[in-house]
Amino acid sequence: MTGLSVETLAAAAPEPITSAGNAQLGIAVLLGIAVIVLLITRLKMHAFLALTVGSLALGSFAGAPLNKTIASFTAGLGATVAGVGVLIALGAILGKLLADSGGADEIVDTILARAKGRSMPWAMVLIASVIGLPLFFEVGIVLLIPVVLLVAKRGNHSLMRIGVPALAGLSVMHGLIPPHPGPLVAVDALHANLGVTLALGVLVAVPTVIIAGPLFSRYAARWVDIPAPEHMVPARPSEGAAHRPRFGATVCTVLLPVVLMLVKALVDIVVNDPANALQKVTDVAGSPLIALLSAVLVGMLTLSRAAGFTRERISSTVEKSLAPIAGILLIVGAGGGFKQTLIDAGVGRMILDVSKSWSIPALLLAWLIAVAIRLATGSATVATISAAGLVAPLAAGTSTTETALLVLAIGSGSLFFSHVNDAGFWLVKEYFGMSVGQTLKTWSVMETVISVVGLGSVLLLSLVL
Repeated sequence: MTGLSVETLAAAAPEPITSAGNAQLGIAVLLGIAVIVLLITRLKMHAFLALTVGSLALGSFAGAPLNKTIASFTAGLGATVAGVGVLIALGAILGKLLADSGGADEIVDTILARAKGRSMPWAMVLIASVIGLPLFFEVGIVLLIPVVLLVAKRGNHSLMRIGVPALAGLSVMHGLIPPHPGPLVAVDALHANLGVTLALGVLVAVPTVIIAGPLFSRYAARWVDIPAPEHMVPARPSEGAAHRPRFGATVCTVLLPVVLMLVKALVDIVVNDPANALQKVTDVAGSPLIALLSAVLVGMLTLSRAAGFTRERISSTVEKSLAPIAGILLIVGAGGGFKQTLIDAGVGRMILDVSKSWSIPALLLAWLIAVAIRLATGSATVATISAAGLVAPLAAGTSTTETALLVLAIGSGSLFFSHVNDAGFWLVKEYFGMSVGQTLKTWSVMETVISVVGLGSVLLLSLVL
């Protein structure tokens, strides 16, 4: 690696829309983020509206003309939705097919049938990691909570010993692995190679999920020893279904887009010849759009038809999968608008100028910025989007590997210490029947472990790649 430090990076920001100096820009950034934080936390405003208002406030505080601020925001919103919107939609469709067909339950039941005693936490983290690849965090929670509670109750296991590995698997996938919205937006903002980011993300995810899941759950079970709340066991999606997809077909469908994107990245590295016929094929097949679209089309056969879905039922499932992601798409789009406003205001150049005297590695700087926004807003997605906008100029002139590691550093920082301003905190608390203190000692600490171990893994990779 050539040394990803702030001192060696050149600014590549466009001509700023304001002539404000570094001091005024710094104050404008703080005030803009403060507006977003206050609107989300105090006024409970939807993150889409908060990001929109915060972007306009940032431009005003920086002294930029309102028309230029609006132009920057709308350009960023459009570019972000164009870049990742279709991918998020395809991921949502695949996740809905997986859930409604019973494919997710088939994966869960097959793995649990082979897991006994001490291997159960490892089985749970494996299940959560596989299920978490195509599913949003909240959907994964709803799917896995019934399994966690049933396994803990029937096997007389500690709830934390079973639940923490499942939560760790879902959280790591959510923060580090495309096609989840946060990593996708960071890849788009930093112009990173998606295949390389995915491959390195898997390398970072494996030790991170092991340490934060099965290993940390031993301590979490000692700190919080509570039984599974019986009243919180909901029905599983495929209960009563006559047919379910087979395990092998389901796993192959889930992993298909990952395999296609990884093959593309491998061929790009090994062959490295755009004129090569093999590379031309893998460049198309391994592009995120084609990879996810292929998985969706295959899933309509391997998942829906295997479950006995009619064409009308398949169409209905696809339609129902898109409605819940409207809010996510708006938040991601507004986050892209905020990012572009930051860039066009010259904030990236300011960060480069100021941080040169700090002698702080760019990876650590990106992680710290994401941590600060995560603690303030409670949203991993907002933290990722905002941090990516702030540090995007740091990726200028860096190698493919360095840019991918910068994305993963941001993703790791976005997971740091979930607390009372995070919707996920309350979701976990209520499902597991814990108090606020117990949730802080388990879920919040687990998220912090993921963030710190993720950063450590990224820094280690930066030394050898």
